[in-house]
Amino acid sequence: MFGIINYGTFIVTVLLFLAIPGPGLLGIIASAGKDGRRAGFAATLGVVGGDWVHMFLAGIGVAALLQANPAFFKGIQYLGAAYLIYLGIGLLRTKIENKPADAEAEPAAGSRHLRRLFVITLMNPKAIVFYMAFFPLFINPEQHHGAWTLLAMGLTVSSLTILFCFSVVLLVNLITSKLKNNARISRVAHRIAGIALIGFGIKLSTN
Repeated sequence: MFGIINYGTFIVTVLLFLAIPGPGLLGIIASAGKDGRRAGFAATLGVVGGDWVHMFLAGIGVAALLQANPAFFKGIQYLGAAYLIYLGIGLLRTKIENKPADAEAEPAAGSRHLRRLFVITLMNPKAIVFYMAFFPLFINPEQHHGAWTLLAMGLTVSSLTILFCFSVVLLVNLITSKLKNNARISRVAHRIAGIALIGFGIKLSTN
């Protein structure tokens, strides 16, 4: 199909990578836990948008440019790390109040979560290198259709991301809906998420 080989393996591998905890997945969970399903869905779309930018840049060979200019690559990496730490500190400082279990995020809040996860995803330059190295493993050089092959692979990744992350959002919403009235538990959850984001930021900056 479009020159893609081992398509089933490609799908399974993408799902495995999606299941590995990282800044994107953690951000989606934090958004859903804080502001409900809409926020989690919006955050997922933010991740998908960032992924498309990375896949496009990988497709035109920007990964080679980043690897050839370590200082530029490192600068983007530090910006991404700083942003993660900034978000983590924000979660640690969040004031939690009791609210009805069926409260949902306002449209403006959803847009904020979308932008936030888009930036988090975009500021991880390693994703470009990942796509640059990952996609060729499943492309038949004798049967590929150029941009159409990359487009098919990108659509597959996006579809799997939406299905997987939407499922995570629904699960998180199911759990947190029973805890919304407990401000203490919500505070602990935000502290854990904040510390984790700060940890990811530090790891990214020192890796």
